[in-house]
Amino acid sequence: MIYRIIRNVMVAFMCTCLASFSFAQTTSPRGQSAISEKTEKKPFKILNNGKKITVQSSKNIKTILVWTSSGHRIIEQQDLNISNYSFDIPAKEKILFLRVELDNGKMYTQKIGV
Repeated sequence: MIYRIIRNVMVAFMCTCLASFSFAQTTSPRGQSAISEKTEKKPFKILNNGKKITVQSSKNIKTILVWTSSGHRIIEQQDLNISNYSFDIPAKEKILFLRVELDNGKMYTQKIGV
C-alpha cells in the first residue's frame, strides 16, 4: 500500500518536471538569451539646468512634445527643423516625459527628472 503511494508521488513529480522542462526557453548558440533587446544610442542629449531644459541633437528635430507625469501637455511644437531646442518648465513638476521626432522619421521617448 505504501509503495503504491510512493509510486504515484514519483509519477506526479516526473510529470511536473517534464512539463516545466518542455516550456523552458532555450539560449541562442552564442550564449545570449533568445529574446534580445536592441539598445540603440539616441542621437540627442538632454541638458538640465534647473527649470531650463535643452535638447541638443545631431540631426534636425522635426517635432517635440513634452508632458507632465499627470498627463498635462506643456509643449507641442511641429515642423521645427532645428538641432537645438530649449524650454522652461512652467509648473512645479518633478517628472516630465519628452517625445522627439527627428527628420528621418524616428521617434524617441525619454523620461526626465527635474
